Amino acid sequence: MMQISSDSASNKHSLINVMHRFIAAANNMDETIMVPSLLRDLPLEEQAPSEMEPNNNNQEPQCSNKQRDMYEHYLLLKSIKNDMEWGMLKKEMSSGASFLEMAVKQEEQQPVTGDLLPADNTDLEYQFHYHLRGLFGVLSKLTTQADNLTNRYKREIGGGNFMR
Repeated sequence: MMQISSDSASNKHSLINVMHRFIAAANNMDETIMVPSLLRDLPLEEQAPSEMEPNNNNQEPQCSNKQRDMYEHYLLLKSIKNDMEWGMLKKEMSSGASFLEMAVKQEEQQPVTGDLLPADNTDLEYQFHYHLRGLFGVLSKLTTQADNLTNRYKREIGGGNFMR
């Protein structure tokens, strides 16, 4: 049994390694950013001069993040890391509901749709691979975002742009 876990940990494309890379990037971000409040009111993306022109073709911006500034994005990344390390049930367990009650409540709250996933459990392999691909994609993007936020913080601090 130990052989299985060591083989999966050595595969650079395993879910475990993708999770470790994100957690390492988030930890590095947290260790680097000593004064998170300096991130307030800084736009999430650095805008190039061509991006500052008005958008006349009415398309949505490439970055569809709902975070308004780097500080909110920093908090989001830390929150996701904590949820991965400690589990999402930690927050819900404080309400006093049992795991079964929470699972039933979550199942009842999900809308009934037939677009993406089959409603029944007949194709669990498809559902697993669908969510696994999504998880890989999201974790890769979050890792990149944590690295970018860390590097931008270093550039801003190094350039003295935070000092007024």
